[in-house]
Amino acid sequence: MTVTSTLQESAERERRIIEVLLALQEGEVTTYGDIADVAGYPKQARLVGRIVATTEIEVPWWRVVNAAGQLRSGSPQLQTALLSEEDVIVRADRIVKAPIGRFRRRD
Repeated sequence: MTVTSTLQESAERERRIIEVLLALQEGEVTTYGDIADVAGYPKQARLVGRIVATTEIEVPWWRVVNAAGQLRSGSPQLQTALLSEEDVIVRADRIVKAPIGRFRRRD
């Protein structure tokens, strides 16, 4: 494997993950692992976290949480505020209910 092919593969992984992130709808909350699965990289949740944290592309980072529904961004207060604007219910830095996605609850 050459350096060029490794860089191309890395860029392709990032492109696919960002594509999934950009497809998230308002009020949709999902996990790093779900993003990895949909992008075609199962069990690569940490890769998603790294890309979310380092990409220069504006992605809806606030819509991604860990598998337990806990907020794991550098600013949980900001993440909570952004999610609240999308009718997502957050308590104690954990998703309780979201209109769309993994944390959707039917009353």
